[in-house]
Amino acid sequence: MQDAINNLPKQFSWTPKIENKDKFKRHKQFILLGMGGSHLAADLILSCDQTINLKIHSDYGLPKISEKDLQKSLIIASSYSGNTEEVIDGLNSALTKNLSVAVIAVGGKLLALAKENNLPYIQIPDTGIQPRSALGYSLKAMLKLIGAREALKETKELKKILLPREYEQAGRELANRLKGRVPIIYATTGNRAIALNWKIIFNETGKIPAFHNVLPELNHNEMTGLDIKDATKNLSEKFYFIFLRDNADEPRNLKRLAILQKLYQDRGLAVEIIELAGKNFWQKAFASLVLADFAAVSLAQSYGLDPEQVPMVEEFKETLKH
Repeated sequence: MQDAINNLPKQFSWTPKIENKDKFKRHKQFILLGMGGSHLAADLILSCDQTINLKIHSDYGLPKISEKDLQKSLIIASSYSGNTEEVIDGLNSALTKNLSVAVIAVGGKLLALAKENNLPYIQIPDTGIQPRSALGYSLKAMLKLIGAREALKETKELKKILLPREYEQAGRELANRLKGRVPIIYATTGNRAIALNWKIIFNETGKIPAFHNVLPELNHNEMTGLDIKDATKNLSEKFYFIFLRDNADEPRNLKRLAILQKLYQDRGLAVEIIELAGKNFWQKAFASLVLADFAAVSLAQSYGLDPEQVPMVEEFKETLKH
């Protein structure tokens, strides 16, 4: 897992190639079929540019939208392993309806279906890492299929700019503060995908409960559940709030963040501010995610757990077969 974090910048030097390109047509509307780590790239793309007409579908089949919109969309079936049941089901539904499709995978059934049906596909390098650790690969593949040239250019810069080892010590120190706690990650709506990624990293790598939410929405509901009283204090004492602060955010939301920090701390809740730093969205996102990765690895190790494997997911998949 440590090697996967340190080698993340190398993923951004990879040039994705569309196979069966003669069957590929450019679209302005996209539907991403993906579960777990295979839709995280799409989440980030939407956070970076909300003008992109991209819908994420994380379920069986296809989204319940009009046939007209389905026909106008490029259906992108993304599964790192290529064996994700829900994504394969969605791809088969798309083929039945004769929709425009493309595939992103390392291998597995999904890639076999792409080759068998002469579909456009991008094969991600098989480096043996976990899907969540292949975010750079899946992001570049997604950007290639949707034709986001500027974002491809910006992410390529991460190969030289992103230096994971610079975040290792800070990650370990964060892990020390989190030991015995449950992380709650807050960001503004525009950085929702970064907060979601933090939560998933703590779940899958750290092997601990973790949750996320966004401002300003949570100011209208979630925070009222944290107005600590003697009768409920024990329910919240394990929480550790991490606020992802971005200077580029709406100033009124930055004000909300500062007020919320004070309200929580006045009630005895642990709050830490982490600044999102970088000259563009991609630098901010991946620098912070590397920090979260190191913190999660250190946390798992401190609990005597393996940060890489996800045995409960494998147990669930095996049980699902019966």
